[in-house]
Amino acid sequence: METKKEIPFTKMHGAGNDYIYIYIDALKEVPANLPLLAKHISDRHFGIGSDGLVAILPSDKADFRMRMFNADGSEAEMCGNASRCIGKFVYDKGLTTKTEVTLETLAGVKYLHLEIEDDKVREVRVDMGSPELRPAYIPVKSASSENKISERETINGKEYDITAVGMGNPHAVVFVSEITDELVLGEGPHMEVAEIFPNKSNIEFIKVRDRRHVDMRVWERGSGETLACGTGACASVVAAALNGLTDREVEVTLPGGKLKINWDEADGHVYLTGPAEFICDGVYYLPGSFEE
Repeated sequence: METKKEIPFTKMHGAGNDYIYIYIDALKEVPANLPLLAKHISDRHFGIGSDGLVAILPSDKADFRMRMFNADGSEAEMCGNASRCIGKFVYDKGLTTKTEVTLETLAGVKYLHLEIEDDKVREVRVDMGSPELRPAYIPVKSASSENKISERETINGKEYDITAVGMGNPHAVVFVSEITDELVLGEGPHMEVAEIFPNKSNIEFIKVRDRRHVDMRVWERGSGETLACGTGACASVVAAALNGLTDREVEVTLPGGKLKINWDEADGHVYLTGPAEFICDGVYYLPGSFEE
């Protein structure tokens, strides 16, 4: 009989952006191939179903460390929604009593402020740091070495005015009059892998409603369309402010909910605030042949 390893997991979502969370310290034996585990566990028919896998680990430079994998197994540098969920995970499950939590990511150490209500985390604010606008560091190919703001590009035979922003991971923001399936589902996949993005890119389609409210849909690198993207919402507000379309404090409405973004003029940092919710706890059975 085939033996199967048991992996305790928690499923959470931030504004509909759902991930499977595993706390590494709680596991006696961790699968070595986390990218492959992410592909298996994220499958919405043969796995649990999610936008990806998030591993919460010990850190020697912060309170906790995050490794985040997209549904295709690729590892991402940063995820704002996952960071907020980790804040709720570690506090509500008794792993910390702090309301100011540091989190090590591939994009550096992030700072989480936890809002507590009835001894539970109600929402989390993440200091996302300063946006990266230099094309070589996002990375994106550009005619300018200083930034890529509303620069015309032809992708898949269509022209787009692209504003590129790095939020620990690459983003390309496009402002449109209406956000359609044709754009997000039809053009998003082509734009993600366009030649101008050496490491691929997340693609945000934005409709500006007024100076403090925008609508957003996103085609995420490695996952396809998701109901929300925290780093994408941050990048979109930075892009909107740079193009003179909004103020620096904006509510972003996504298919999965709303996020509050503040690009602070004093310190230049972007602050992301929003909810984090538990969906369920369970056990995932990993086939004994998994590593073969």
